[in-house]
Amino acid sequence: MDMPAPQKEHRWLQKMVGEWTAEGEGSMGTDQPPMTWKGTESVRAIGEFWIVAEAQGEMPGGSPATNIVTLGYNPQKERFVGTFFSSMMPRLWLYEGALDAAERVLTLDTEGPSMTVEGETARYQDVMEIFSDDHRVLTSLILGTDGQWQQIMTTHYRRTK
Repeated sequence: MDMPAPQKEHRWLQKMVGEWTAEGEGSMGTDQPPMTWKGTESVRAIGEFWIVAEAQGEMPGGSPATNIVTLGYNPQKERFVGTFFSSMMPRLWLYEGALDAAERVLTLDTEGPSMTVEGETARYQDVMEIFSDDHRVLTSLILGTDGQWQQIMTTHYRRTK
């Protein structure tokens, strides 16, 4: 059996491989003050089809956090697929998404606990935008009850190597 060849979407993911610094800001609600954080992220390839990103940082209040993202592309679904999990929560987030026509922005959809209604779920998006080989931005959004996407977090990543 012949091994499948990587597609352009797999090669796109390889742009993120490397070492990065991260600076972010976010809010967990309109009545909450913005939080800021700094950290590092190491992204490695798992063969030619997958990447794994491991971020280390300090959350507001001083507690350490580790976040892991896995991403690949499923040619049968014609969708990017992946996971996110964090040392700060007991949930495994499942991603599915698509790259824009310009091949600069990857939008990943997921579902998770609502931040406003106990026991309910909400729709989220993590939007990864590559500005250059050395700068990319992750923006996290939640779908509001009004049907509009609301930004809850932005993190800038800058390559160190």
